[in-house]
Amino acid sequence: MPAEWEAHQATWLAWPHNRTDWPGKFDAIPWVYAEIVRHLAVAEKVEIIVNSAAEEKRACTILSRSNVSLANIEFHHWATNRGWTRDSGPIFIVREDGSRRSRAAGFSQKHSTGDPISPLAVTDWRFNGWAKYPDWQSDDKLAGRVARKLNILAWLPAVTLPSGQRRVVLEGGSIDVNGQGTLLTTEECLLGETQARNPGLSRAQLENIVAEYLGIKKVLWLGRGIVGDDTHGHVDDIARFVSPNTVVVASERNRRDENFAALQENLTRLNAATDQDGRPLRMAELPMPAPIVFRGRRLPASYANFYIANGVVLIPTFNDANDRAALNLFAELLPGRKVVGIYCGDLIWGFGAIHCMTQQQPRV
Repeated sequence: MPAEWEAHQATWLAWPHNRTDWPGKFDAIPWVYAEIVRHLAVAEKVEIIVNSAAEEKRACTILSRSNVSLANIEFHHWATNRGWTRDSGPIFIVREDGSRRSRAAGFSQKHSTGDPISPLAVTDWRFNGWAKYPDWQSDDKLAGRVARKLNILAWLPAVTLPSGQRRVVLEGGSIDVNGQGTLLTTEECLLGETQARNPGLSRAQLENIVAEYLGIKKVLWLGRGIVGDDTHGHVDDIARFVSPNTVVVASERNRRDENFAALQENLTRLNAATDQDGRPLRMAELPMPAPIVFRGRRLPASYANFYIANGVVLIPTFNDANDRAALNLFAELLPGRKVVGIYCGDLIWGFGAIHCMTQQQPRV
C-alpha cells in the first residue's frame, strides 16, 4: 500500500446525499465538498460517485458555481449509503517493483475478475457501517465497482475460522501507512472490547492479514482515539505519516480536556516506536482545536484529518486560534505542496472531515 503523498492518478469521493448525517446542516455540505474538489481538480482527476443522473446535475451546478472546472472530473452512477469514501471505498495496492509481470496462477482464490497483469489492484475489505449503522449494503459494494470500472484485480481479504471462511472488516480511516511497510492503527478500533468488526480475531491474526494484503511489515498500535469519534477510534484523527519516518500526532496541552490522557499515551507509545527497519520515528506534535460542541455533543474536530494530494495538502480548520499553528506546521513538513485550509465547522457535524471523504488512487 503506497503512502498518501506518493503520486496520485485520481481522488475518489462520493457526493453527499444522506441528510441524516448532518441533521439541520446538510444544505451547507455540498458547498464544502465543492471547495475541496476545486483544489483537487487542479492537480489530479477527481472521480465522483453519485446516486443518479439527477444528482450529477445538481452536483455540476454547485461545482460550476464554485468555479470548479469539470474537465478533470468524471461521474459514476452508483448507489451509496453515505459519502465517507475513505472507509467504504477501495484501498489500492501496487506491485512493489511496479512491474506488470503476471502471477495470475496464485490469484484464483483471492480475487474477482480484473486484469491480472496491471501493476495496480484493489483490496476489497468488508464494510459494515462501522459496526454501528444498519444501512451499509450499498457502500459495501463500492470497492468492487471501482475495480470493475478500472478493470483491475479486487482482492477479497478473508480469514478461515472454525465457523468457516469470513471476509475481514477494515476501514481506510482506521489505518495509516508510510509506504515502506509500517502501519498505524488503534487498539480501540480493531481490538475494542466488543470486537464488533471482526469477532474472534486476535492482534496477531490482524497483523498477519494486513501483512498479506497490504504488504505491511510492522504494525504500530496506539491506544484510543478522540472524544466524539463514532468510528471507535480511527487513527486518521490522531496520528498520520507525512514522510517515511515522520508522524504528525495530535497533542492536547490542556490537562482538564477529555482527550488529554489518551493523546498523551499515544504520544508516549510513538516516541518509543520504530519503523519497519528498527529506526526511531520523528514526532511532530499537532495542536488540537478547542472543543466543538453542537446540540450538546462534542464533535471529533482534529487537524489530523488532512488529505495529501498532488501538489497540495488540504487541512481542516475550525475558526480556532490553533488553525494558524496547524497550517504553519504542515507548510514546514510538506514544503513542496500548497497548504490550503478548508473550513470544516459544518462538515464535522457528520463526524468526519477531509480525509474521511477522500480515497487516493495511486499513479502507476
